[in-house]
Amino acid sequence: MLARGLTKRFGDREALRGVSFGAAPGELVAVIGPNGAGKTTLLSILAGIQTADGGEVETGKGAVGWVPQQAALYRRLTVEENLLLFARLEKHEDPHASVAEMLELTGLGERRGEIVARLSGGNQQRINIAIGLLSRPGVLLLDEPSVGLDPRQRARLWEFVSALAVRGTTVIFSTHDIQEAERYGNRMLVLADGEALFDGPADELREAVRTEAPGAADRDFETAFVAYLHHRGH
Repeated sequence: MLARGLTKRFGDREALRGVSFGAAPGELVAVIGPNGAGKTTLLSILAGIQTADGGEVETGKGAVGWVPQQAALYRRLTVEENLLLFARLEKHEDPHASVAEMLELTGLGERRGEIVARLSGGNQQRINIAIGLLSRPGVLLLDEPSVGLDPRQRARLWEFVSALAVRGTTVIFSTHDIQEAERYGNRMLVLADGEALFDGPADELREAVRTEAPGAADRDFETAFVAYLHHRGH
């Protein structure tokens, strides 16, 4: 996936200002930044949910899977019924076969008959991701996928997502948690006020923070990162 010069305005506010970056097959890219940085706007444009006011997106081969922060699930239906519904909406030739494939891929086979409302937040997020995978995308976009999950659920979620990347799926996820981004992202794209401040691996971001933020070497990474954003005018 490749994005060039993406801009987006909402009235007088610029949500994105000329953002460019690329992501290779099998790469995990963390889009990080404070609330209102433009993370969700960027992902929704990459997913085709919103239209950019300027710039272009090349998705490459395969579909793009979109997993919003709020799970798009029917809580009174079972796991299998939810997947079957979305497979039919996407007009799969064999919806039942597609659902069986997703249940196997996500490890939800044993829970196929359970009502969604009775499942943990972690399992509901796995169903949400399974819906995003129904189109067999080459790129999977996750908007803050671990919000509301406890540490054990979060670890299981990222184990699953990392396995998708190993199989060749490009995964681009947003988060405001610098430690989560560093732990699971091969690369980090830093946004603030719609501007791309940094694009590269975590160790290079640490070096940029240490170099540009006064006194950063004496602080923990998260505190130093906030100082870095302030130093850059955000």
